[in-house]
Amino acid sequence: MNPEERLKRYTEETEAVIRKYLPPEDGYQKTVTEAMNYSVKAGGKRLRPLFMREVYRLFAGGPGPDGEDDPVRAGMEGILVEPFMAAVEMIHTFSLIHDDLPCMDNDRLRRGLPTTWVQYGYDMAVLAGDGLALYAFETAVKALAGSERPATVARCMGLLAQKSGIGGMIGGQTVDVELSGKPIDAGRLDFIYRLKTGALLEVSMMIGAILGGADKSQVEAVEKMASCVGQAFQIQDDILDLTSTTDMLGKPVLSDEKNQKTTYVSLYGLEKARLAVRQLSAQAEEILKSLPGDHEFLEYLIDMLITREK
Repeated sequence: MNPEERLKRYTEETEAVIRKYLPPEDGYQKTVTEAMNYSVKAGGKRLRPLFMREVYRLFAGGPGPDGEDDPVRAGMEGILVEPFMAAVEMIHTFSLIHDDLPCMDNDRLRRGLPTTWVQYGYDMAVLAGDGLALYAFETAVKALAGSERPATVARCMGLLAQKSGIGGMIGGQTVDVELSGKPIDAGRLDFIYRLKTGALLEVSMMIGAILGGADKSQVEAVEKMASCVGQAFQIQDDILDLTSTTDMLGKPVLSDEKNQKTTYVSLYGLEKARLAVRQLSAQAEEILKSLPGDHEFLEYLIDMLITREK
């Protein structure tokens, strides 16, 4: 398969994994599970679980040239990796639900659909975000059931909590919210980008590496690679907010300007922002080349970040 065909197939497989772990919509509390599932099923690139599985395959081995999985390796992937793939996408979705709230970015459109608070109300959107944040760990713990390495699974759960919480995504969002409408220097902007966007990409790839058997130095290299990818992704997002359209993105454009947010583009200008994306992507690809395994598809994913239009 060529990279485009692999992306289509792997995205479909990832979508199926995520949906398999969604909560049932029943009981007196079914409104919140409906809101949770509505938000996850709205779609997206599924980059975080995609990166997790592909980094896992760097170290554990992936499909053969004909695309067929080794049954033993695929079985272990299902036991160890799939619960974490679903979990990280749940956490990402919870952050988007809360980002869109009137008290945050006040957005009414996400992925071409009404945002969760518009569809279900402010109160239920808050609860849906909370529900996904906790259900993510209820999902991740399923990896313990068939694992012969419970300490490794526990380590990955700890990393997921750390990179999602005050030392990661939520910490970055906190500084972003506090400084909204205020001037931000380069150091604080870098902090926001590394934590708010980069942290979940970092933990996705790190979990893939750890579950795949990477050693300490390799996990550190993967973390650095993911940090570069996360920063490039966020800067490209800033560029698209200025240069794209609502129809292309499936969400409002010029929202950073509306919310008076300092971005890489507003701080450095459009051309320097584009240069930074290319440089960060090149750094990530250089680190990737130092790692074992078949790099072709991961290189394609990273390249896709710097050329995407939505």
